[in-house]
Amino acid sequence: MEEDGGRTPSPGPSPGASADWIERQRRYVAPAVRTYYGDEPLVLVSGSGRTVVDAEGRRYLDFFGGILTVSVGHAHPRVADAVADQARRLMHTSTLYINPPMVELAERLARLAPGDLSRSFFTTSGTEANETAVAMALAATGGAEIIALRHSYSGRSQLGMALTGQAPWRRTAVPLPVRHAHNAYCYRCPFGRTPDRCGLECARDLAEVVETATTGRPAAFLAEPIQGVGGFITPPPAYFQEAVAIVRRYGALFICDEVQTGFGRTGRWFGIEHYGVVPDLMTFAKGLANGLPIGVTLATPEVAARYDGPTISTFGGNPLAMRAALATLDVIAGENLVERAAVLGRRLREGLEALQERYPIMGDVRGMGLMQGIEFVRHDKRPAPDLAQEFLAGTRARGLLVGLGGLWGNVIRIAPPLTVTEDEIDEGLAAMADVLAETYRRQPDLASVPLTRLKPAW
Repeated sequence: MEEDGGRTPSPGPSPGASADWIERQRRYVAPAVRTYYGDEPLVLVSGSGRTVVDAEGRRYLDFFGGILTVSVGHAHPRVADAVADQARRLMHTSTLYINPPMVELAERLARLAPGDLSRSFFTTSGTEANETAVAMALAATGGAEIIALRHSYSGRSQLGMALTGQAPWRRTAVPLPVRHAHNAYCYRCPFGRTPDRCGLECARDLAEVVETATTGRPAAFLAEPIQGVGGFITPPPAYFQEAVAIVRRYGALFICDEVQTGFGRTGRWFGIEHYGVVPDLMTFAKGLANGLPIGVTLATPEVAARYDGPTISTFGGNPLAMRAALATLDVIAGENLVERAAVLGRRLREGLEALQERYPIMGDVRGMGLMQGIEFVRHDKRPAPDLAQEFLAGTRARGLLVGLGGLWGNVIRIAPPLTVTEDEIDEGLAAMADVLAETYRRQPDLASVPLTRLKPAW
C-alpha cells in the first residue's frame, strides 16, 4: 500500500498548545458542536496513513477515521496530489456549468453501482444526499410518506432529523411525513426472538406500519445496510429481501443509505450487496472522497427523469471533491482494498470475539468487514454507557482512537481506514485488551456497579 513517505509534517511536542485551542474553540464555536473526551478534547493537527498527531506531538492509531470518512488513510499521496493538481486548474464552477471531473465520477459510479442505478446528483454531505433522494422519491411516486427505521440516523437538516430514529438527534425536528418501523436489532429484538428462532417479524412489521400509520401510498423506504450512528446494528441476511419486497407492494421505492457502508467498508463495494437487493436510489458521502465534502444521490434513469427541477447545487460536483473521489476510487480498486477489508475484517472480528469470551461486558460484537461494533452491557443486557465512555478514554490513553454510538451511547464503533495492516489490527486489539483488563481490575464486581445513564454520544 502506498504511504506518504513521511511528507506530512509532524509537529514536535508543544506543551500547553491543546489548552489554547480548546479555549478558543469554546469561545468562538457554537456549543452544540460537541467533542469526545469531555473536558479534555483531542486537538489533531496532522495525519499520515492510519496515524494522527495531536497538538502536543502525541501519535494515535486512528480506528475511527473521522466517522468512517478517511477510507484510504490520512494524507494519501494520490488523493492529495489529485486535489493539489485540480486546485491549480479550476476550484469551482457550480452545476450551472459542466466540469469534466464531475462527469467522469458520475460515469464511474454508474459502472460500479448495482442494477440500472446510473444518474448522479452531487451535493456536499450525506444529509443533502438523503434530502435529494427523498425529493426524488416523492416526485417519482406521488406518494405521501417516507418509512424509516428506529435507531437510524439520516442527517442534521429538518428532514434528516425527522428521518432519524433516535430522540437525542431529533431535538429540533419539526413534524414531517416520516413513519418509523422496527429495525432489525437482533441483540435487542423487540419481538423477543433469538437468531435461531427469527421469523423476520421486524421486516413484516413494515406492512402494518404502511396500513396503520400512512395513507397506504408511501413514497419510499429509507434504510442503512448497517446502522452507523445507531451502533453498527447489522440486520440478518434475509432482512432486506423481505422488507423491500413488502414496501414495493405498496408502490414505495427503496432508498439505500450507503453513507457509512459504501466503497469497500463492509468487504463489498456496497453494503447492500450482502443482502442481494438492488435499490431504486442510493446515497453516498463520507469515505467516497477520503475527507473532502461530498454527497451523491444515485438513481435509476426512470426515477431521475421524474425529478425534473429546475434545481442546482452551488458546491455539488465541486472539481476538488470530484478529483479526490476519483483518486480514492483508484486507490481502493488498485490496492484491492475491498477484498482486504473482508480479510482484515475477519481478523479484527475474531480478535474482538476472543475478547468477548473473556469479558462479558462486551454483550454483542457485530458488523461486517472493517465496520465492527461492541455493545457494552451489565447483567441482563442493561446498556452500560459509562463502561463505553471508560473504554473510549482508556484507548485514547493507549494511543488508539475509536468511536461511540448507539441510542444509549453504549456502543464502541471500530472502523480503521481500509489501508490498515495486519500489524495495526493486532496493535489495536492489544490496546483494547489492556483497557478491558484494567476496567476489570478497578471494578471486579461489575454487576454490582449501578448503571449511570449518560448523555448519548455524538
